[in-house]
Amino acid sequence: MTQETASAPPDGSTRRPVRERLAGAPISWGVCEVPGWGYQLDADTVLAQMRALGLAATEFGPDGFLATDPRVRAAQLASFGLRAVGGFLPVLLHDAGHDPLPEVDRFLDACPATGAGVVVIAAYTGGDGYDGRPRLGEEGWAALLGNLDRIADRASSRDVVAALHPHVGTMVETGDETERVLAGSRIGLCVDTGHLLVGGADPVALSAAHPDRVVHVHLKDVDASRAARVRAGETTFGTAVRDGMFRPLGQGDVDIETMVRTLEDAGYDGWYVLEQDVVLDGPGDTEAPNADVRASLDFLARVVS
Repeated sequence: MTQETASAPPDGSTRRPVRERLAGAPISWGVCEVPGWGYQLDADTVLAQMRALGLAATEFGPDGFLATDPRVRAAQLASFGLRAVGGFLPVLLHDAGHDPLPEVDRFLDACPATGAGVVVIAAYTGGDGYDGRPRLGEEGWAALLGNLDRIADRASSRDVVAALHPHVGTMVETGDETERVLAGSRIGLCVDTGHLLVGGADPVALSAAHPDRVVHVHLKDVDASRAARVRAGETTFGTAVRDGMFRPLGQGDVDIETMVRTLEDAGYDGWYVLEQDVVLDGPGDTEAPNADVRASLDFLARVVS
């Protein structure tokens, strides 16, 4: 987005305009941690396209996508003129016998060198993929909520923001489960407009009800009819993604304009990460993600103008 189309903060604060808080995510180019997800593009191709589109920063993507050494990773991103936002970290939280902090610490250890400021936690089920999950009992919920508070405190002590990401196929997926996290823990919320809608929640209403808890945002648009089939068990999440359930912003059924305006009016000053989960079949698909992200950026330019 250009300087002319970006809106100034409505409250007269020194918040950066929205255009300076737009980041990319490798999943928009089909890069995913799920085994067998699809054709995986290399980092140079993805980062070059992000920068050419005018994005300011990126999330890290799955292990192995970017360089492992934090200093090398920082140089890698800088070579494309991109800042580091942070990244998505699926962690087992509901097992009282498992301590998630060592995994979180490894992520936090890498943050200072790259300047990353957000760890996006998903409540990992313990299995591969996002096509199924167990149900939690009270003991599991107690462990999960307690671990979220521990993670929030550990991240804060390292000057990193921790955000729980409600995500299809994890232990926190639905609106009711998200509300239980908000009521029972101190961790911030990553509002993923797509995953919340697929899980049966209204992401706009949830954000309006809890603006003080929103610390990170993943912007997705969704074909609601395909999402309904996932909820009904008529198709799997992975199949629905491959079939185009996630759409460029403005081409689905999430009220993205109201979402952004609601957050900005509430004083939100964090990142908006453009995420359109896709599955690539092969090298011939490499231009489609670039075109979709460009369409999302064009839509946002109109929304905040």
